[in-house]
Amino acid sequence: MRPVRQLVFLAALAAFFTLRADIVTCHCDPTHPETLQARECSLCREAEKQAPGTEVFFLKDANPSKPNRWLALPRGHERSMDSLPADVRTRLLAEAAAKAKSLFGEKWAIAYNAPEVQTQCHVHVHIGRWMPQVENDQFTMVKRVEDVPAPRQHEGFWLHPVDGGFHLHAGELITETVLER
Repeated sequence: MRPVRQLVFLAALAAFFTLRADIVTCHCDPTHPETLQARECSLCREAEKQAPGTEVFFLKDANPSKPNRWLALPRGHERSMDSLPADVRTRLLAEAAAKAKSLFGEKWAIAYNAPEVQTQCHVHVHIGRWMPQVENDQFTMVKRVEDVPAPRQHEGFWLHPVDGGFHLHAGELITETVLER
């Protein structure tokens, strides 16, 4: 029985790394539009449709299981938040927060999934209504959205307003689950 368990474990591990590699590997190249046809490049295709000079834009989440979600994206093509120039990252987060507030009042959150678990090649921030029941004590208080530091390379984060600023929850892989679907 033990060899069977080991075989199942190894098969599951191989499947995980195969699937993970499919998500993480990105062959998008905006200078070659044919490379943007893959499903994981759909946000890159949308970025290419934006007018020159646009730095941040918004899309309604196309996933039918997330009818109340929006995405904030930079026009430029970067794979992860930590690779964005600081001024672009700050503008992306500030505009995402402003859009969230305009949609959900004070019950909003923005979430960034770590690159390893993203299904798209293009940096994007999820915008939605925050679920207060997910709050925990693992946060840093920040006064302004502009004070949110770049996430570490393999980490995501979520941010929501509180009196006096924002709770920044960092160090997680999948963060969009704090938003209502």
